[in-house]
Amino acid sequence: MTHPAGPVPTLTPVELKERLERGDELVLLDVREAHEREIADLPDCGQVHIPMAFVPTRLDELDPDREIVVYCRSGGRSAWAAQVLAERGFTKVWNLEGGVLGWREQVDPTLPAY
Repeated sequence: MTHPAGPVPTLTPVELKERLERGDELVLLDVREAHEREIADLPDCGQVHIPMAFVPTRLDELDPDREIVVYCRSGGRSAWAAQVLAERGFTKVWNLEGGVLGWREQVDPTLPAY
């Protein structure tokens, strides 16, 4: 699925879980701060960690040909970061709806809320 640099599509936590279980090769881009990752995170699948403020200056760490799912605590910062990627020519970008808190609510209630 590709899209122009318009609104970035979202992926629900359940959809992401299904894609991960299927073995889809996704890049999970975590734009939270380091201290937030210590509290709660999605299952380890090789996430790339770039705090939101650094996304515009660290785009070279991401492959524009890969499918990228951006997430944060609740979906706001990741929506901004996903939009930045889309505006810079990344066409396979999704924002994780509800972020880590959405994952907690829909997939893994054992994650700490913060």
